[in-house]
Amino acid sequence: MDNIVGILGLAVILFASTNIDDIFVLLGFFVDPKFRTRQIVIGQYLGIAALCGVSLLASMISLVIPVAYIGLLGFAPILLGLKKLWEWRTVVEIDHDPEDHSGASIGHGKIAAVAMVTIANGGDNISIYTPIFATRTIYEIATIAVIFAFLTAIWIGSAHYLVNHRMIGAPIRRYGNRVTPFVLVALGMLILHEAGTIELLRR
Repeated sequence: MDNIVGILGLAVILFASTNIDDIFVLLGFFVDPKFRTRQIVIGQYLGIAALCGVSLLASMISLVIPVAYIGLLGFAPILLGLKKLWEWRTVVEIDHDPEDHSGASIGHGKIAAVAMVTIANGGDNISIYTPIFATRTIYEIATIAVIFAFLTAIWIGSAHYLVNHRMIGAPIRRYGNRVTPFVLVALGMLILHEAGTIELLRR
């Protein structure tokens, strides 16, 4: 029993400490009418699953991926942010009707966009999850994964609730699309800086 409680506490601390800023990323996607809730949910889960999968693989083969290379994923939110800025500047509304998503490839692209930003934003998670997974049993790792899945649902639900809240939802929806591109670009630059990727590219 104590072991289960310990794993539960470890998983909650791990997830919350490494994904707290992901709430703001989710808010940015939810205020964008071009993204459907289903796409955000799938993309977020794929991103979290990828982070955990790479961490597990790294722990199994005793390979720690250099953070500087992981930081290259920082270009994903930068490019997405610049794309949003361009659309905003030219006042071009792609998929004006949020319910009109006839192209499957477009939907898949948006899912991939959410997943890539999630991975980029949590790239440093790998260096934290890897040593934890390396010292745990398969059962404990599976338990952590289940808890991560549950907490991901809470993260998504919280962001969705805030965007659709009767009082605070309106200003978030009104100004979210204008702020989100700058947040994404800043997030990408921060990832590149903190991961040491900029120094890597200068070599």
